[in-house]
Amino acid sequence: MAFSSVTQTLDPCQHTSESIPDNPDDHICSETTNPFSPESVANHESSLLDNPNGCLTTDARIERAWAHWKKLGEPKLIVAPMVDNSELPFRLLCRKYGAEAAYTPMLHSRIFSENEKYRSQEFTTCKEDRPLFVQFCANDPDTLLEAARKVEPYCDYVDINLGCPQRIAKRGNYGAFLMEKLPLVKSLVEKLALNLNVPVSCKIRLFPNLQDTLNYAKMLENAGCALLAVHGRTRDEKDGKKIRANWDAIRAVKNALRIPVLANGNIRHMDDVTRCLEETGVNGVLSAETLLENPALFAGFRTVDWVSDGGDGIRDAKLDQADLVVEYLKLCEKYPVPWRMIRAHVHKMLGEWFRVHPHVRADFNAQSILSFEFLYGMVDRLRELGVSRPLYVKDTV
Repeated sequence: MAFSSVTQTLDPCQHTSESIPDNPDDHICSETTNPFSPESVANHESSLLDNPNGCLTTDARIERAWAHWKKLGEPKLIVAPMVDNSELPFRLLCRKYGAEAAYTPMLHSRIFSENEKYRSQEFTTCKEDRPLFVQFCANDPDTLLEAARKVEPYCDYVDINLGCPQRIAKRGNYGAFLMEKLPLVKSLVEKLALNLNVPVSCKIRLFPNLQDTLNYAKMLENAGCALLAVHGRTRDEKDGKKIRANWDAIRAVKNALRIPVLANGNIRHMDDVTRCLEETGVNGVLSAETLLENPALFAGFRTVDWVSDGGDGIRDAKLDQADLVVEYLKLCEKYPVPWRMIRAHVHKMLGEWFRVHPHVRADFNAQSILSFEFLYGMVDRLRELGVSRPLYVKDTV
């Protein structure tokens, strides 16, 4: 079966969900991973219970937040939410290589609550896909709750995106552009905290002023947020390669709150993970951009870009990004997703290979209709051309 696809420039926060794909074949996950079948919906509706969170004291809510986190095993290595790029096959690939939890791509709460086709295409999961955060962007509490109720049986947190800094978020009035609308943000968190059977989490960016950030974080905690992920850059600091994340600010947030806190930013290999946990005291770390290039990051693999000078203690891991592409494609065959996602992941994982042989990239970009046969053949072609970009690991005693 042929599937249509359009080449796109990849941006982990670029929201493409406003335009719903027109091709009904360009989606579908296997029936076992579709939570919106009539049977699943009926089972969910029959199991809903009154949420007792409204009766809890602050201390009881904090205790419950920690009990839930500990029940999940206190995961420290987490796949960050990435629009169109943290979908089920990619999450499963990262989990195979050490990720202990994962976020879905950012989902648009209004479209998700209204459009069955969007739901079935953009959110799929399976029993191995836990712990799982399902992330929504939103600016209306009732709409957000309607969307959240559809996913709460299939996840461990419903997450509110309060950190997207892109223009589409400004136009849509969500993400980091709610930072000047604190009463609305508070109402979004309270609505979920008082009405869901799973905890609500939030992901934020920093204010330019640290005290503003601390006040913001405390407001979220008081409103019922049970876990906070902090991206260590401000809304205007969009270039993660040029601007270092502020771990000192993340540490200050961690010290100010009583709920679990996660750090996002500057995670390029496992040495960074260790340093971030030590320097910030957070309960876990998120990675986005680096995982797109190297989904095996959390298993200790690193690309040549992050091999220390001289390579002391570093050896060829006998694994490369082409191997990971093949593994990813096999997961996509088992758990189908839109071809735009597959195309983007192949571009990211094979980017260095394409720079060596740009004519192969040109052939790839010229394919308006992709197939697994073509993609497997392209990997074979690169290997026949003698491309080698091994991943590396540190020798251990």
